[in-house]
Amino acid sequence: MVLSSFHDNFLGSSADWYKKTIIAFLIINPILWFSDLHFIAGWALVLEFIFTLAMALKCYPLQPGGLLALQAVAIGMTSPEVLYHEIEQQLKVILLLVFMVAGIHFMRDLLLFTFTKILTKVRNKVLLSFLFCFAGAFLSAFLDALTVTAVLISVGVGFYGVYHSVASGKKFSEDYDNSGDEGVHEYSREDLDKFRSFLRSLIMHGAVGTALGGVCTLVGEPQNLLIAEKAGWEFVEFFMRMAPVTMPVLAAGLVTCVILEITGVFGYGQTLPEGVRSVLSEFDAEQELKRTGKDKAALVVQAVVGLILIAALAKHVAEVGVIGLMVIVLLTALNGIVEEHKIGHAFEEALPFTALLVVFFAIVAVIHDQHLFDPVTELVLSMPLDSQPIVMFAANGFLSMISDNVFVATVYINEMVAAMNEGVITREHFEVLAVAINTGTNLPSVATPNGQAAFLFLLTSALAPLIRLSYMKMVVMALPYTLVLSIVGGAAIVIMF
Repeated sequence: MVLSSFHDNFLGSSADWYKKTIIAFLIINPILWFSDLHFIAGWALVLEFIFTLAMALKCYPLQPGGLLALQAVAIGMTSPEVLYHEIEQQLKVILLLVFMVAGIHFMRDLLLFTFTKILTKVRNKVLLSFLFCFAGAFLSAFLDALTVTAVLISVGVGFYGVYHSVASGKKFSEDYDNSGDEGVHEYSREDLDKFRSFLRSLIMHGAVGTALGGVCTLVGEPQNLLIAEKAGWEFVEFFMRMAPVTMPVLAAGLVTCVILEITGVFGYGQTLPEGVRSVLSEFDAEQELKRTGKDKAALVVQAVVGLILIAALAKHVAEVGVIGLMVIVLLTALNGIVEEHKIGHAFEEALPFTALLVVFFAIVAVIHDQHLFDPVTELVLSMPLDSQPIVMFAANGFLSMISDNVFVATVYINEMVAAMNEGVITREHFEVLAVAINTGTNLPSVATPNGQAAFLFLLTSALAPLIRLSYMKMVVMALPYTLVLSIVGGAAIVIMF
């Protein structure tokens, strides 16, 4: 009886086969490790962790992934000191998640107001998708992909909640659980399914847009800043160095967005049902009538703080997470949000993912300690100089698909710095390889959610289960973008360098 209860409690309501799989992983890993098969054990751990990410909708990856990470530290695959060092190295990303994502939460009224206007006024789905993709790219060039993804999530949850409430016979203002469809009227279910498909396509266009824009500037992605620091490039020089690759890729990505919506393949093309549009229009009209002077003042404050946010990030006056804290202080102080529980609610979305990211750093520490990527480094540097940029692009792209692009970029830019310092490559060749590393880690990595933190953030967000966005669904919907971005990026590397 007690043993049965332990089994029931282990990973909660997860499927029995999933629980047994995780237990099998925990048994296999020590056997491999203590059999002196360290390299194999390391890669087994990486693949097991990727499995937990792939099954994120079966069980949040923090718990099974955390167990794997704890075991790795306990049996000596890495050490607490190395793990702490990895956390120190990525403190900027952690601060970003903790404060910037929470800061965006306090701008949700302005975001919902703005995007509701766009959604109800722009009836052409192709144009609407283009606007979402372009906006994701533009904002990511000055903000960062995680921040922009937080905006997309906030907007998506807002849209979904508005229609789901009406489809369930509720009023807009009623607070209720919209995670299930039990209360949805039968005649609204078809429109709800179509609305989910519509939102999935918009959100994915926007998410890919964050990759298109994020690769362009040193503030777009965390690894960009590291690469720029190692190469000694400022904001404008970084943009100019990347432009021969990033500008053709941006154009190709936007064209792909349009083609996907016209053809309706890979899960795209669903238009907004008129029934849903009328509900959103009614919601917009009702909000206009209910909007008091205090509400309007709050929107003005959010707009002004939004401009301050963009300016602060563009000028990089402080680290992104610190700027996020500034946003929280300004928006809560000027809009009268002084209750602790209201402030605490803003952190609910980001903190589980922050904890998951720290668990991921433990896996990264194992990769570092067991030198899992060394064979690829040695292979690249053994090739002819003119072949190295495209091979570096491809290698970084492939590894970023199955690992984390921040870690891959960190490993390889450090390897190239060491090679330059040892005289193996020249300064000029190093700069070419830096471009290949940056574009390689940013573009092909859209293939999987674990490739980019922004995609994983979306997958593990509150929005994903609402719109039925699973791991494999994201992979399928990202596939055409992956092919286009990889081919165009690779071709640009070959032609320009």
